[in-house]
Amino acid sequence: MNHSAVRRRTIPILLLLLTLVPVHSSFATTKGLSQIVTPDLQPAGDLSLSLQIEDRLIGNPYQFQSELGLTSWAEIAVFKGFKPNELIFATEIGLLTKEPYLLSVGFANWSPHSHVDPQPYIEAGYYTTHHKFIAGAIHAGYRNEAILGYAYDFNKTWRAQVDFQSGAGNSSTVGFTWNITPNFQMNPALYVTNNKPHDVLGYVVFTYTFHLWARGKAKEDLTVPGS
Repeated sequence: MNHSAVRRRTIPILLLLLTLVPVHSSFATTKGLSQIVTPDLQPAGDLSLSLQIEDRLIGNPYQFQSELGLTSWAEIAVFKGFKPNELIFATEIGLLTKEPYLLSVGFANWSPHSHVDPQPYIEAGYYTTHHKFIAGAIHAGYRNEAILGYAYDFNKTWRAQVDFQSGAGNSSTVGFTWNITPNFQMNPALYVTNNKPHDVLGYVVFTYTFHLWARGKAKEDLTVPGS
């Protein structure tokens, strides 16, 4: 089959997916742990489609997400929620993309439908084979909020992870990622809200990744698209 012809057909379909299948949630992020953005990027040519189910106090109880790696240094994401009806956009640009040192900028939670402005962020990471450390800041509304995270990769199948975002309406989380197959992942987590009294809330996301034009084996990291 002619690969250039396949690519010409694939890109319009992809753009349609990003329009129709991209949440009203303060945690709609690009690549992330359970709550926060992380500085590692979606591999170029990979399209991840996710179903996220969460407590109403976190955000939209049911939402779809799509995340696409455009190049080795850029990705975009679109989120679609239903109660309320919401369409949210996010993007991330890698300034340093060679591990162990990572540095990214971007914006999250831009919702023209709800007249919500983009929330710009900057984030750094230090990634080793097993340990992942993340720290940064995001500007949300009129506030600057800290974002912190840590993940431990036991192997290519299991990851334990915690993260935190400061500010009212945000949370600390603890959870894990299970790579059921190289392309299918599940990430359940518990949210403990910053607000007092603290609420403990449930969250889970299922993600399947398609390798549209990337060549070679599937990605080997355990990171999950953000919520």
